[in-house]
Amino acid sequence: MEFEETCGKAAEAIRNAGALVITAGAGMGVDSGLPDFRGEKGFWQAYPMYERLGIGFVGAANPEHFERDPGFGWGFYGHRTNLYRETIPHAGFSLLLSWIERFRLDHFVVTSNVDGQFQKAGFSGERMLEVHGSIHHLQCTTPCSMQIWDNNEVIPVDASSMRARAIPRCIRCKAVARPNILMFGDYGWISARTDRQEGCFDKFLDSVRQAPLVVIEAGAGTTIPTIRSLSERLGRQPLATVIRINPREPHITSPHLSLACGALEGLSGIDRCL
Repeated sequence: MEFEETCGKAAEAIRNAGALVITAGAGMGVDSGLPDFRGEKGFWQAYPMYERLGIGFVGAANPEHFERDPGFGWGFYGHRTNLYRETIPHAGFSLLLSWIERFRLDHFVVTSNVDGQFQKAGFSGERMLEVHGSIHHLQCTTPCSMQIWDNNEVIPVDASSMRARAIPRCIRCKAVARPNILMFGDYGWISARTDRQEGCFDKFLDSVRQAPLVVIEAGAGTTIPTIRSLSERLGRQPLATVIRINPREPHITSPHLSLACGALEGLSGIDRCL
């Protein structure tokens, strides 16, 4: 199916929708200038200093660093905190918001991203499920309690060594704090915030069960298939249409729709048809 024809079918599904679920992986942020860490080479391209150390994404995103060498652990996550704070969400986020308003769509966002870009673009935090947590929230490494608090820390990072010059501390016990993110091999993540979001998402799905549902999936790959699996599960519901936007792995079974392009290009194509 040609690109424009697929965009037309996607636009038709959105016009007829009663509810919208936006599912997003790392590829959603690429058009905003964020790296998607595709493979070790992709990670090292974004962070060449880790290639010299022979450390890949899995190694850098390991909770053990916060206990053994918090300066190193916060080097990676401090840099990402600063990057996400500086990043401006691309125009595709605004397009999605405009469709929600124009067609009065009940909606929810489910993302594996920890960057907070949807909230920054104007989406409500009450309609958000961040399945891996958020870099904009912190917790104790111990943890001394189940408390989760806003990340208001200033974390300067030495780019040559990727070491943080300041270490965030727990607001209760003053132990080292860490991002409230599910990392690799992580047994200390406090999931309470994400659990609450998941409960809200379940209630949302119950409330729209009889409505024609459109799922717009953007930038969700197969390496960690959480988001793709959710989209496909939702697509098995009666009256559901999944629109998968992915430049490398766009395949999805009919009658669902696939666009082999980046998030902004796909959303812009659909918008032209709307």
